This record gives sequence, structure tokens and C-alpha cells, in this order.
Amino acid sequence: MRQRQLTLLRSSQNGALARVSAGVATFAGFQTDCFSYFYLMTALDALRSYWKHDAFRPLQETIIESVLAGRDTVALLPTGGGKSICFQIPTLVKGGVCLVVSPLIALMKDQVAQLGARGIKALALTGSLSTDDISDLLDNVKFGDYRFLYLSPERLQIEWIVTRLTELPITLIAVDEAHCVSQWGHDFRPAYLHVGALRKQFPGIPLIALTATATPRVRTDIAQLLSLQDPSIFEGSFERPNIGYHVVATEDKIGRAVAILERQQGSAIVYVRNRKACHEVADQLQAYGIASTHYHGGLPFREKNRHMEEWMTGQKRCIVATNAFGMGIDKPDVRTILHLELPENLENYYQEAGRAGRDGSSAAAIILLAPADVDHARGRFLGSLPSKTFLLEVYKKLCNHLQIAYGEGPGEVYPLSLHRFCVHYGFPVIKTYNALQFLDRSGVVALSQDGIEKVTLRFTAESKEIIRYASLHPADEPVVSLLLRTYPGIWEIETALNLPFLARKTGKDEAELLLVLERLAARELADVRRNDSDAAVSFLEIREDEHTISRVSRHLESQNAVKTQQFEAVAAYVTLDGICLSRKLLVYFGTPGEDCGRCSTCLARKATRPATAADQLRRLLVNGSYSSGELEKATGLAPDALIFALRTLLENEEVVLTSDNRYKWNG
Repeated sequence: MRQRQLTLLRSSQNGALARVSAGVATFAGFQTDCFSYFYLMTALDALRSYWKHDAFRPLQETIIESVLAGRDTVALLPTGGGKSICFQIPTLVKGGVCLVVSPLIALMKDQVAQLGARGIKALALTGSLSTDDISDLLDNVKFGDYRFLYLSPERLQIEWIVTRLTELPITLIAVDEAHCVSQWGHDFRPAYLHVGALRKQFPGIPLIALTATATPRVRTDIAQLLSLQDPSIFEGSFERPNIGYHVVATEDKIGRAVAILERQQGSAIVYVRNRKACHEVADQLQAYGIASTHYHGGLPFREKNRHMEEWMTGQKRCIVATNAFGMGIDKPDVRTILHLELPENLENYYQEAGRAGRDGSSAAAIILLAPADVDHARGRFLGSLPSKTFLLEVYKKLCNHLQIAYGEGPGEVYPLSLHRFCVHYGFPVIKTYNALQFLDRSGVVALSQDGIEKVTLRFTAESKEIIRYASLHPADEPVVSLLLRTYPGIWEIETALNLPFLARKTGKDEAELLLVLERLAARELADVRRNDSDAAVSFLEIREDEHTISRVSRHLESQNAVKTQQFEAVAAYVTLDGICLSRKLLVYFGTPGEDCGRCSTCLARKATRPATAADQLRRLLVNGSYSSGELEKATGLAPDALIFALRTLLENEEVVLTSDNRYKWNG
């Protein structure tokens, strides 16, 4: 009966239903099939009006229908599946405010910016905000026709903020990156455990939980720990039929990367583990004639945007990046994802690989694997997991380093050079970074990898000269006046400026603020000093040393165990055991699948017979030495067939590998 009703409604092209407008959202109290369809018609109008699309992606329509029917909903959609629309469009249809819980500042800022570009008012409670600042922003949401309010789960642990939220016309709660609620998820965040308590403050308000990567165990935790009531669960396929997954064994990763990028068309992302490698690999690829740039969390804001723009617009074909890159990236022509080092877990790898082939055309996700990579990565990874003792030591030294007294902390943003901090106290960098990340996920500190630019200023001219400058330059006057009001001792001492605070109060972005300061310095009205740091830290709790760490460290041991299991899953994925790589990923995420026919394992089965390939290599190598890339070009063999044949010749000691990674006949 329900299907017949919907069919009849959809066939009424010339009737009243075809003229449904946004006003239909006033029928939100009704839950019948007809009104469910009214919502979908309005949802389609919203999609066309704001997103300029004429049709939903798979599952989006049914997920939106579930939310509009007032049901708790779980949406498991892979990277690129359009999760955000599943809560954004229902909010536009229903009216009111959607409360969005998100763990990532960068993600919140990105979505607020995207909504703003579409003319939709959204606001995020990010950064180190004072009580007055948060109160003002919540007033803006209440009285300013805002539709979306983004905040971190840690904000929901502050009682007065939750009380203020109950004054808002909230019609939907969206929990993004919902896998963070589970200790078995790859980014467990203890503050997410408090999100379920929201149901008491907002009875009857539906909740939608969204994630791109969740194993069966994590899915169960999401439903239970978020207190979902009889949720509708929608699971998109984790299969990406246009992506070929490859594990390529090689001793010469740069040479192999160059050969792959020369053969593949379109844009590429090369993932590396650290910032130093970003610069080095980008330079090496550039030297081989592959237009490349780099991206990592420690780049200055303007440089980061410039590099991103060069890649997005095609000025640079390849971008070499750490895993800080990728949030909100939707570039359709990415044909190749290369990992030069092993990822820490398959959840991250699946998301990073999923940035290829967004246009539906064929693409490749390739891990370049050296013989000792798994053992080296296992030792490095397991050795970098912090213990409770190490966590406490890092926390206490961080407080001392930033001059945070016992019982103090919240209210300021502190620039931090992770490298200098580690050198000063003799800490290993990766292990220290993991400890800080754990403190961040536990809600003790907020760690930003975007870096912070520490700027100090001291006025050197008399006050009348400063006031005269402000009167003659009205565009700069708001900044100058705010400096005078906010920092009364700015003539006597070099004063550190809070750029995010000044930007909020003046309505300018930080780049504009820096230009104003540069003009003051150029006219010798002020001394201005700038000092870039690679990170920023703000304290969310007062310093209590052992008490603080004892409270949060109960999750540390279980998290270390989960991370160990996740790495071993990566090791199993790259093991050349004859199992289809796509099938391995599907099984990991709890979805049965068939062999894909396009991954390196499947292609190796179809490749030229090893004996024939070996004969080709023998004929070449008896006359000279060749790199793997040169052999691939000379023989025309598929990479996996070439590797198989070379391995056979090496094992038979017919050929040897020289110190400069060239193969030659052992005769």
C-alpha cells in the first residue's frame, strides 16, 4: 500500500503535489506517507536551490525521509557519499536549528564556510572562547535566523552551555564522525560518551549519527552509546568499483612513484608520514618533471591555501601531503592516490584512498611497499604508543613550558613548536605527539595542527600620532581602536596579540589584520614581531596533574590495544597472500564481497605467465643493467607481473640487485 501511495504521488506531475514549496515544512507534525513525500519534494527543491543538483546520491533520499519522519537514524556512507546533506537538507525543510556535534575544528570551519557560500547561516563554537563570547554567539543563533550550530562534544560537558542550548529551537541533532563514540573506533573520543545524555534535554528530537568508516562492533556501539531509539540504519556499499587497490613491492619508491605518475593521467595525492618528507618528496617529483607541491599542518595559513589552490586549479598536478590533508576535499579528477608509507589503520586508508575517482571514472590507490616496511612500521608504531607515566610527564612539562600554574589553564591559546618542546625535554617527537593527541581527544587540551602565528606589538609613537593615523585611515580605525582599548600597556611593553579574538571583534580575517599591523610598522608607529609555531594548544580544564591524568588514562590501555589490532589489520592487508585487496577491505568493514578483478592481486592472476615474463627479462638483463622502471617500459609488463618475474629470478639467483637499485644478470 505504501509503495502504491508513493507511486501515485510521484505520478501527479500536474497536480497540487507538483507545486509543493518550502511552505510544506509547516506540516512537520504529521508522519503519514503523504506528508513524508511532501518532505521529499521539499527536500528536492532544497537540493536544487542550494546545491544545484537535480537528484540525490544513492541512499540520501531514504535517509532524509527517515529523519523527516522523526526517526533516530544511522547513516554509514563511504567517503564522498554525501553525508552532510543528510542532516543539512532535513533542517532546511523542517525549520529550526540543527545542533551538529563534530570532533574536528577544520571540518566545522569547512562546513560553515560551504553553507555560508550557499547563503545558509551557520556558526561554529571553535577555538578558545570566553564565556561572554560563547554567550554572544548563542544569542546570535537564537535571534539571528541561524540554521546550524556546530560544536565539539567537549562543549556539551559544560552545564551552562547545555542549558543555553535548550533555549534554541533545535529540531535535529546530528552527530558527525559518530565512530568516535566507540573505544573500538579508530578515533575514540571519550567526550562523545556524553552525547547520549542530550536525549534528556531534547526529548522527542530525532538524532542522526553519521560516519564513513565503522566495523560491525563500532556500529553496535554507536546505537547503544548514543541512546538511539529503534534507529533506522542505512549502510552504503563500501565497494568502490572504479578504484583499483594495489600493493606494489619496490626498493625504489621514488622511481616507482615517478613511473606510475608518468603512466597515470589526472591529478594525484602522494601521502607520506611526516612534514620533512612532504618537502623532500615534492622536490624529488618536481625534479623528474612532475609538477608538485606539498601540504602539511605546519604550513602558514596563506602558504597552505596557496598550495591547495595550485593543486585544485591544476597548476600543480601532484600534492604531497601528510594525513592532515583531505578534509572536505572533493576534486573530481584525482586518478591516483599513492602511499609511500604504511597507514596506521584501514579506516584512514579507506578514506584517503576514497579521494580518488570522485567523478566515477577509473582510479588507482597504491601502497608502495619495501621489504622491511611492515617490521619497521610495527616497531615504530608500537614504540610510539604512550604509557600513563609518559602521558603524565608530557602533561606536566607542557604546563611548565607554557607557564600554566596549578589550578589555572583555560582561556588562552598558546603557540607551540612541537620540535623545540621535544628537544628541550628530550622527548621522542612521535610518541609526544600521540600523547598530546590523546589529551586532545580526552578533552583535556585542544591541539590545533594548523599552527598559530604569534604576533607582538608595541606602539613607539605618541598616542596623538596613533589617533591621528586612525582618523586618516578609516579602514584601519577599528583595529587601532580595539588595540588601544584591549591592551592598555601596549606603549610600555611588547604585547602578544590574540589574533583570533581581534578578528572576531573587528570582522576582519587574520590576513587583513596582519596587513594593518604591517602598515603601522612601515610608518614607524609600532614595532611588530611575528613568530610562527607549528601548533597551538588551549587548555580545556584547569591544571591538576595526577588527578587529571588518572581520570583520563583509564581509556589509554584499551586504546593502545585497539591501535595495535588496527595496525595488524594493515599488515594483513599488504601481505601478498593471493586474496583480493578489495575483498579484504570489505570483510574488514563487515561487508561480504567478491573478487574485484582490478586490484594488484586479481591482475597478477591474469598477468603474463611468469616463465614468459622471466624470459623477457633474461633477454634484456644479459646485455646490461636496468632499473625497475626501465624494465617496465622496455617489456610492457604489468607492474605485478614484472615484480613476480623479478622475484623469481632473484630467488633463483639469476639476477642481482645493485646498490643503486638496478637489476643485472648474475653471470
